[in-house]
Amino acid sequence: MYLSTVSRPVTDPPGPRRRRFAPVSGTVVALGTVSLITDVSAEMVAAVLPLYLVLGLHLSPVAFGVLDGVHTGATALLRVVGGFVADRFRRRKLVAGAGYALSAVAKLGLLLAGRSVPAIGAVIAVDRLGKGIRSAPRDALITLSTPPEALGRAFGVHRAMDSVGAFLGPLAAFAVLLAVGQSYDAVFVTSFCVAALAVVVLVLFVRERPTDGPDDPRVSVGEAFGLLRSRPARRLVLAAALLGLSTIGDGFVYLLLQRREDLSLRWFPLLAVGTSLAYLLLAAPLGVLADRIGRLPVVVGGYLALGGTYLLLSGPVHGWPVVALTLALYGTFYAATDGVLIALAGPVLPARLRTTGIALVQTGQALAYLVSSILFGLAWQAWGPRDATRVAALAVGVVLVGTLLLLASPSRSVARRVSR
Repeated sequence: MYLSTVSRPVTDPPGPRRRRFAPVSGTVVALGTVSLITDVSAEMVAAVLPLYLVLGLHLSPVAFGVLDGVHTGATALLRVVGGFVADRFRRRKLVAGAGYALSAVAKLGLLLAGRSVPAIGAVIAVDRLGKGIRSAPRDALITLSTPPEALGRAFGVHRAMDSVGAFLGPLAAFAVLLAVGQSYDAVFVTSFCVAALAVVVLVLFVRERPTDGPDDPRVSVGEAFGLLRSRPARRLVLAAALLGLSTIGDGFVYLLLQRREDLSLRWFPLLAVGTSLAYLLLAAPLGVLADRIGRLPVVVGGYLALGGTYLLLSGPVHGWPVVALTLALYGTFYAATDGVLIALAGPVLPARLRTTGIALVQTGQALAYLVSSILFGLAWQAWGPRDATRVAALAVGVVLVGTLLLLASPSRSVARRVSR
């Protein structure tokens, strides 16, 4: 997220202007298919988990905040380990596949956990460990198969395919619950079967392009830590962590909507569908826009949409139009930040250390998210949901100011100096 790479579009390479609209690589499409199938599985569980924990097991907002933070942040440091291993042994596909397989197995762990909150927390941590291991190698494979000037489009296409799965997952959970009643176990088993299919697709169809020659030295620990001595990479990681502090998480957003609008519990899984629909429609166009006008402005716009989401959740206006607008803004936030954030980071990071660098960015965000989830749960319990959400909206504004100050660059030549 360094301004030197995103303050304006990357200069077009020689050749016809229409190349900007060329299709993405086969690697991007294959990984998008894997992510689509995986997100069907993941969102089936995510759509029912808040209800299961808060209404079924009667967790307090603080306890839910801790578990929600674990869902994303507790295994954050292992992202860096996975990224380094993938770079050192040049096996990004293998590491990503291990992460996908681990998350698939965790779905069955929810059956064994029963109603034990500590056991559920442990299973969630394993699931997120799988996500943490796979995310950086997957995104590195995308950046290494795509020209720098087309990264926004590539990640936009990938995230659009991913969001198709996020759109279908809650619908699948809704269908399973309608078919078998309030049986969460049936959702968990179905989710496992879908996740296993994604692993098969990864093994058969994703190809990895080598970045080093056979005689090149392996990436060392010192070389990996040296990334943080680079001013662009260091600011990038700090900015990602700062932005993570303003995110309270999907579970809280949907619980707030359900409570303030008094929605029937049977409709709860469909709230994620609204977010995913906006994400699906906007991810690719915003990725192309980021390549044209700069990636940082698009990311800033996404966080402004997040602030608008929080204001609507804490405002006095009620009704289905407000619900629809809230979900649309929340989906816009994801479409403008998720893939664009990594596209922004790609040109700053050398190819040999691309996975490690992306893992550092994701780790900074995940650790900050863990803190923000716990703090929001405490604020909800102490001040009530409305005041807690207003504080979260204020935090978005503060974080954006800090991010812009961090990413101000005196030079636009950094991207050209990064070795690949």
